Amino acid sequence: MSAPELIRVVSRDSPMALAQVERVRAGLASLHPGVRTEVVPVRTTGDKWLGDLSQVDGKGAFTKEVDAALLSGEADLAVHCLKDVPADRPLPAGTVFAAFLERDDVRDALVHPGGLTLDALPAGTRVGTSSVRRVAQLAASHPRLTCVPFRGNANRRLARLAAGEADALLLAVSGLERIGRPDVVSEVLSTETMMPPIGAGILALQCREGDDALIDAVSGLGHPDTHREATAERMFLHVLQGHCNSPVAGFARVDRSGELSLRACVFTPDGKVRLNAHEWAGRLDPATLGTSVAVALLRQGARELIDGIGH
Repeated sequence: MSAPELIRVVSRDSPMALAQVERVRAGLASLHPGVRTEVVPVRTTGDKWLGDLSQVDGKGAFTKEVDAALLSGEADLAVHCLKDVPADRPLPAGTVFAAFLERDDVRDALVHPGGLTLDALPAGTRVGTSSVRRVAQLAASHPRLTCVPFRGNANRRLARLAAGEADALLLAVSGLERIGRPDVVSEVLSTETMMPPIGAGILALQCREGDDALIDAVSGLGHPDTHREATAERMFLHVLQGHCNSPVAGFARVDRSGELSLRACVFTPDGKVRLNAHEWAGRLDPATLGTSVAVALLRQGARELIDGIGH
């Protein structure tokens, strides 16, 4: 099946999202030298609204407009940060994931203008983040720090930090690398210190169902181990029915021997309660592993924790 002559790629219009699109375009150019690509940038609700995401139906705040462009035929291929794609409900009808690119770093980074590490930050330091996942974990591990709401794309957050609106920031390592700013990192936090969000560091390519030539063309960009990890993580979140205000964290990992494991946590927003689960797949397929880990947390009371948080 021959690849389409032109692939119109839709994405958020933030600098990071457009950098991600360039990675996909370069990959396609390498795989299919004769194919032309064109970028269709859109401004999403999540990019326009800088308040609490739950006030604008946080689910899909960064994906709805991208999905609409795909379904209307304005674009052929969507590039998403997988962590932004809701997993507690199916993909929009008529669309499928065609590939998951090789996973980038899943860890979070501390950005402090003076280069301090997390443990060295003095009491009362204002840490900019609007992530309930980060807030809950910081409240548990570093209660003397103060989290201040901080939304906007990574470039905007760095500018706000420079303007003195916070004393430090927490940002994804992969995001800073994508916008060419790894230089601002003071400390890369271990996954034990700061458990990542589900889908961290994964770019997902979404197409319309039935666009077989396109699906075939982009599938070569996919990474098999990342596919297994993404499948386990998204099934976990689907069974758990976590929403955008749920302090849920976790990541799957394929080790060097090919064994797949999934580690996950559910917290209360103040970080005082933390439920943990960690399982190896063994003979289980990735989706079954995700289900098993979710059930383990539900048995510990995760449903009550999640339902007790407004969204």
